[in-house]
Amino acid sequence: MNKLIMSSAVAALAATGAVAEEVRVYNWSDYIDEALLEKFEAETGIDLIYDVFDSNEVLETKMLAGGSGYDVVVPSGTFLQRQIAAGAFQKLDPSKLPNLENMWDTVEARTRQYDPGNAYSINYMWGTTGIGANLGKVQELLGADAPVGSLSLIFEPSSMEKLAECGVHFLDAPTEMIPAALKYIGEDPDSHDPDVIAKAEEVLMAVRPYVQKFHSSEYINALANGDICVAFGWSGDILQARDRAAEADNGVEIVYNAPSEGALMWFDQMAIPTDAPNPDAAHVFLNFIMDAQNMADASNYVYYANGNEASKPLLAEDVIGDPAIYPDEATLENLYTTTPYPAKVQRVVTRLWTRIKSGT
Repeated sequence: MNKLIMSSAVAALAATGAVAEEVRVYNWSDYIDEALLEKFEAETGIDLIYDVFDSNEVLETKMLAGGSGYDVVVPSGTFLQRQIAAGAFQKLDPSKLPNLENMWDTVEARTRQYDPGNAYSINYMWGTTGIGANLGKVQELLGADAPVGSLSLIFEPSSMEKLAECGVHFLDAPTEMIPAALKYIGEDPDSHDPDVIAKAEEVLMAVRPYVQKFHSSEYINALANGDICVAFGWSGDILQARDRAAEADNGVEIVYNAPSEGALMWFDQMAIPTDAPNPDAAHVFLNFIMDAQNMADASNYVYYANGNEASKPLLAEDVIGDPAIYPDEATLENLYTTTPYPAKVQRVVTRLWTRIKSGT
């Protein structure tokens, strides 16, 4: 970031008499290079209180209850859309965000379906939801032609029965798992029809006995350490597991695939709550994140694609050059997005997910 811009932003905070000493950020776990947090404090003089969560549902409960106490939060697109409608966020002030010019119009075009005009949020990271596999263990159990790039790996009961021997984790995220199950059987993954959604229950219940755990972050280390052999999770998390295993030189080879049937493309957006204690400092934080070098550093650390065009030349080759992170055009065309469930349908989904997790 241009140091003059940063200095001006901090000076503006002081001039307005705003409380500039502290900004509170609530982000996903394992989702930023902590050196960036220290850099932010050093450059701005603002203390950064940084907390983490590992599911959209946890964040949404805080947001819709009001009084979250945070200045910046990071919901995924569908949750952001619902929370905007509920009045949970304030519009951004572009005059305080000069680094908006760094953002990538291709990503902004897609995030407008959740945030019309991108008035309330900026994209932090985006990616796909797919299959992480310990290649050696999976091929040992299913053979050399194991379908590691297909949803049949996790939704075919005969396959899952064998994989249960080495451990399988699913995301604890109904808005990810239900669309994937519908995609597998040829239904619309974005369906809001309760009768169609019910078909996902049949798919998931058939393999439920073979799922060791539903969790949205533990699978990273479990895959890397060889404690499990398959996870259905977020692209960057699985690529982190791949790299941790490689660094440990523990004989574990992790591969990630966006399912050939089609994968969910998701977007994590940074937004400022309506009741943020320090919205001026929140804008300083967002502008800091949108700096090309800072955004590149974040992506190079977490192995997720970002929505910042200016960061691309600064990305490590094993990030920008990895089609699992930045998919080719053909894969991009095969990705789908989802929209929020209406309240009545959400209740159906919540009950369904409770049944699936409990196996009853």
